[in-house]
Amino acid sequence: MVKRFKKWRYPKIEEGKLTKWNWMVQHNEGLKLGRETDIGAFTYINAKNGVVIEDRAQVASHCSIYSVSTIDGKKGKVVLKKNCRIGSHSVIMPGVTIGENSIIGAFSFVNKNIPSNVIVAGVPARVIRKITYTKSR
Repeated sequence: MVKRFKKWRYPKIEEGKLTKWNWMVQHNEGLKLGRETDIGAFTYINAKNGVVIEDRAQVASHCSIYSVSTIDGKKGKVVLKKNCRIGSHSVIMPGVTIGENSIIGAFSFVNKNIPSNVIVAGVPARVIRKITYTKSR
């Protein structure tokens, strides 16, 4: 457990109202929130068709996560896998899954699935490089 999450508690989420940390969910019955998640202020989540945010996922401030788009009629569940991180002001579109440990750069527009262990950024978001892990001694 990360020290800053030692006292983590499931947040009180009321339909269409800001949480204590100033982020909002519409259709909150469609949101499945994992443990030790971190969602930044002024983030908007539309969970009409389902949004799953797995354990230890981080969403920075001012992000938008949509399970439905009124512009083009797309709809579908959004899944943020374990340990992924979404940079500030990013937009996640309907039907997208972001893989474990992946990092989305700030101000990115994500309209396709993102594999695990990559860094992506841009409009639209594209893979910049793979993340490699080495064992510490």
